[in-house]
Amino acid sequence: MASSWSAWPAPAKLNLFLHVCGRRRDGYHELQTAFQLLDYGDVVELRPRRDGAIERWAPPAGLAADDDLTVRAARALKAEAGVAAGADIRLRKRLPAGGGLGGGSSDAATVLVALNELWGVGWGVEALAALGLRLGADVPVFVRGFSAWAEGVGERLEPLPEPAGGWPWYLVVDPGAQVSTAAVFADPELTRDSPPLKISDLREEGGRNDCEAVVRRRWPEVDEALAWLSGYGAARMSGTGGCCFVPFAEQGQAQQALSALPERWSGFVARGVTHSTLRGAAA
Repeated sequence: MASSWSAWPAPAKLNLFLHVCGRRRDGYHELQTAFQLLDYGDVVELRPRRDGAIERWAPPAGLAADDDLTVRAARALKAEAGVAAGADIRLRKRLPAGGGLGGGSSDAATVLVALNELWGVGWGVEALAALGLRLGADVPVFVRGFSAWAEGVGERLEPLPEPAGGWPWYLVVDPGAQVSTAAVFADPELTRDSPPLKISDLREEGGRNDCEAVVRRRWPEVDEALAWLSGYGAARMSGTGGCCFVPFAEQGQAQQALSALPERWSGFVARGVTHSTLRGAAA
């Protein structure tokens, strides 16, 4: 078995809108959203081991192995597939924790897809996505590797049609807010009765992020970032995280806006993609 490291992409996502359509009997919420995958994200480096151990190299500070989605993903695939081998995991982190960009879920999906190849498991996408759903609601979209319209808790997916002019460029801004998803969904002022949309409605109506009002009230730094971004277009918050974004038709326009970003924030420019870089790496 090869002992060299291999690098695998873990792309970011944006939620182009997020509607909370009701509360389910199991306590979760019925959602509608559009996942826009980006050509930017983390990098997961993996190296198979012969001794069966799952080990982290330079792990994130303060994150226990049992809480690390990359470790949990590797352990889950190893147990379900009956694999004797192990793996070393090393993460090159570029996406902020709690930013709403899917960083942890994408990292987990990349571990599932990559170790499926490196360990020679041979599972199909559906089996990997089903295992990923047990790790988190956003994991399946990264396993499947396409920008998607999503319903349920985010697990019912269908491909998102690419616009005639291609996907836009996005300026993504991280104001440094650590937003708690649990706190947002527990807030009594959260809108929970948005009417369902169809994919065809997305371009005409655009949708909205039902969590945005709660987050702007409770995390003023997100409110400030959205106000600044609104000077460039229709700014929106991604998911229930602290990161915000605005689309641009041209890369140069997005880069120019990035150059004007206040120094207290961080950000990056990325383009939307139909299929993720992980899907290409696995193929």
